[in-house]
Amino acid sequence: METTRTFDPLDISSHSFWAQPPAVRDQRFARLRAERPVSWHRPAETDLMPNSDDPGFWALTRHADIVEASRNAEVFASGQEFGGVMLEDVPAEVLEAAHSILAMDAPRHVRQRRLISSVFTPRRVAQIEGQIRNQAWLIVDEVAPLGEIDFVEQVAARLPMWTISEMIGIPMEDRERITAAAGAMVAWNDPDFIGDGEPINVLFNSLVTLHGGASELVARRREEPADDLMTALAQAELDGERLTDAEIAAFFVLLCVAGNDTTRQTASHTVKALQDFPEQRAALLEDYDGRIGAAVEEFVRWASPVMTFRRTARTDTEVGGQKIAAGEKVVMFYRSGNQDEAVFDQPLRFDIARKPNNHIGFGGGGPHFCLGSHLARTQLRALFRELLFRLPDLRVGEPEYLAGNFINGIKRLPVTFTPRD
Repeated sequence: METTRTFDPLDISSHSFWAQPPAVRDQRFARLRAERPVSWHRPAETDLMPNSDDPGFWALTRHADIVEASRNAEVFASGQEFGGVMLEDVPAEVLEAAHSILAMDAPRHVRQRRLISSVFTPRRVAQIEGQIRNQAWLIVDEVAPLGEIDFVEQVAARLPMWTISEMIGIPMEDRERITAAAGAMVAWNDPDFIGDGEPINVLFNSLVTLHGGASELVARRREEPADDLMTALAQAELDGERLTDAEIAAFFVLLCVAGNDTTRQTASHTVKALQDFPEQRAALLEDYDGRIGAAVEEFVRWASPVMTFRRTARTDTEVGGQKIAAGEKVVMFYRSGNQDEAVFDQPLRFDIARKPNNHIGFGGGGPHFCLGSHLARTQLRALFRELLFRLPDLRVGEPEYLAGNFINGIKRLPVTFTPRD
């Protein structure tokens, strides 16, 4: 749609803005929250699928406005027919094949989410939690003798993909290529990652790898069932309805990508925060079991691993006193909402006892609240128990950040510690 609306002078759309460290970007969002919490911006700069007809988007930077848009799915749509949930435009094939329930509205979203949720029985959840505790112990056991590692590659990235691989039943020989493809789905705009490749080709090649792996596995599980999540998804049935192979493959992609980055990035940001706020680390060590529940919520708020999701207004509406027309894009900036001074006392302070802590690190509620939030919390509890008690003198270097408007990513994070048998 055409508009003569003036773009906000504070840039949050360019590559150069998103290439800055998180703390620098945070200053700009603080200004927007204070001065123009619902503001109109030029289209996001993108190498993926530039659209000269894109009129721009509304930026929601306050906690309350993000929660309102998240919970009002009748007005704010996520579905493919509205362009999905990413800040920039994404090819329709990617929305269908990779975003699964993220890019769906009711009733399709309700049906698929119910079917997927049905496989997480109490027995399976207990089984997964046991796997996670064992994986966290083994990961720290492997790095303990080394004394110097890249925390991202050797710890933070390993746990979530190991959990997903074991939980789904990915064969050992396929795990390396599945992990690489999942990483490419969020690093397609990183020059260090793609080299001379084209972003769109990197994205599609990764998608082909993930879909191919999922299709092979679900076919195998239909013939040879096992005690894993892929078998449960293939057999899931509610009210006579079952998931198709394509729907299972799309959820597999979502699980490999979203299930990886939430824990990976939260763990990486948190290990740095525990060094920068030593009194918080000491408090957690004093009573780990009593304090880790609240601490994990602060880990997620602090990291805000997913920074943006988009909605599209179905009808004319209003948010934060600003009129929004039907068809206009509305982008929720979760990290900004998680630093909203109206909700969080001293939001730039890492506080493991923060209460209340109504963060929106798993979304602002509503039908798209993160399905894997329990899994992420379990991973973080298990991992930091091993790190804090078994590597007590761990020291963290300077992070190297991933440029981009979606994942609050750390690419590399050097850490050192006294080697231990």
